[in-house]
Amino acid sequence: MGLRQKWRELRYFKKQEQRDSMTLEELLLSAGIPLNDITKEQALTIPAVSAASGLISDIIASLPIHLYKEENGKVIEVKNDPRVSMLNDDTKDTLNGFQFKKALIEDYLLNGAGYAYINRQRNNVKSLNYVEYKDISVNVGVDPIFKSYDILVNGQTYRDFEFLKIARNSKDGVTGKGIIHENNKMLSVAYYSLIFEEVLVKTGGNKKGFLTSESKLTDEVIAALKRSWNDLYKNNSENVMILNKGLDFKESSNTSVEMQLNENKKTNSAEILKLFLVFPSILDGSASDDVYNEWIKICISPKLTEIETCLNKDLLLPSEQDSFYFAIDSKELLKGDMEKRYKAYEIALKNKILDINEVRYLEDREPIKAFEDIVVLGLNDVLYNIKTGAVYTPNTDKSTNMNNPDTTLGGGDDNANRDSRGSGTT
Repeated sequence: MGLRQKWRELRYFKKQEQRDSMTLEELLLSAGIPLNDITKEQALTIPAVSAASGLISDIIASLPIHLYKEENGKVIEVKNDPRVSMLNDDTKDTLNGFQFKKALIEDYLLNGAGYAYINRQRNNVKSLNYVEYKDISVNVGVDPIFKSYDILVNGQTYRDFEFLKIARNSKDGVTGKGIIHENNKMLSVAYYSLIFEEVLVKTGGNKKGFLTSESKLTDEVIAALKRSWNDLYKNNSENVMILNKGLDFKESSNTSVEMQLNENKKTNSAEILKLFLVFPSILDGSASDDVYNEWIKICISPKLTEIETCLNKDLLLPSEQDSFYFAIDSKELLKGDMEKRYKAYEIALKNKILDINEVRYLEDREPIKAFEDIVVLGLNDVLYNIKTGAVYTPNTDKSTNMNNPDTTLGGGDDNANRDSRGSGTT
């Protein structure tokens, strides 16, 4: 009898140890919640996924896109191109520019690719029409070297140059792998944990289980038990259930405390943010300037470069690709910090990178006519013409030539020190 008792105790502690070591996935399965692949809509119900994807897509969608042209060694901004207006303001579709870019980035992050139809008439773009990822089918060619593909929408086939395509982790330039596809198992655990919490709330936290009886029950007794059981789980006011002699309740699931659900939820949220390269301090607003700038470099900047590359490939004509290019104005990322922005302008003015009217343009202010075509120079500056070798010093109003130092091109005093001997006085 003693050996049997010890054996039972050993089995009990072994089962308890196994229960304590069970993963959250195993506990969810034991609670009757299967872990299936989740969709984009289901993934967005996870707070960490919604917050991270919303933050990244909002930031990128808020940045203006400009078109530039390289001509004779100079960069000129093309301001009246309709493509720029479509990307930033009115797409000529039902979405505005912000909504258009946000939808593309969201599909890019979660599904792996964002698509938009380029509505061209001859060489002119009439509209940019966003197409949801679920409505796109891609028919990729079989040749692994000379790749080709067609895009199908509602059974109609389109060529590759008719669509704007932003693909994540792509091997063919048109399809990609989103975070949902790459990390579906982890996101499934987080999603079905929410479902389990919902079940706990609806049932008042009551555990699932089954009844055992020492004797056979009649149909009437079984029906009465079912009604009482249903009231216990669906109506919290009925919080008492009486079990007659011979009936016993066996638990088949764990409570949220036993599962450490809250701790697992925090861990899962932190891991999900890592998938998006989002620091927790970025979301809660506690990040320092250094942390914020570092996050911009590792998370936002690569995505901006990828978008610019796609725009240059798909939205420019072949004849334009040698001299035109799209660029995203990333300086808007720091525009919210006035002191930092004005210090940057001060450095740019001091080093002649920008003039006053260019700074005013960046601040959306009217130019000052008095400063048109004028560059402010300090008297301490020396001007050097790299082609002719001519050097002019405004402080002394003197010009020389580096190619012929003995030649004076004219100007003020020959005596740079302006002492009494050079001035002709005694």
